[in-house]
Amino acid sequence: MKTAEIKELSVADLVERIETEKANLVRVKVNHAISPVENPSTIKKARRDIARMLTILRQKQTVNS
Repeated sequence: MKTAEIKELSVADLVERIETEKANLVRVKVNHAISPVENPSTIKKARRDIARMLTILRQKQTVNS
């Protein structure tokens, strides 16, 4: 997900999206432990997307405070 797309989301949508992505990441990691994922870079991409969303969420929260 691109930074511009993330910035367009509201805080509530962003929090919901982060939780969903975290759940997906856990599921992918468990599946990868059982049988290797076809493209392991998806795990890295998911982690980075979550970090990007958390950063933008924090920026939005500090601006509103």
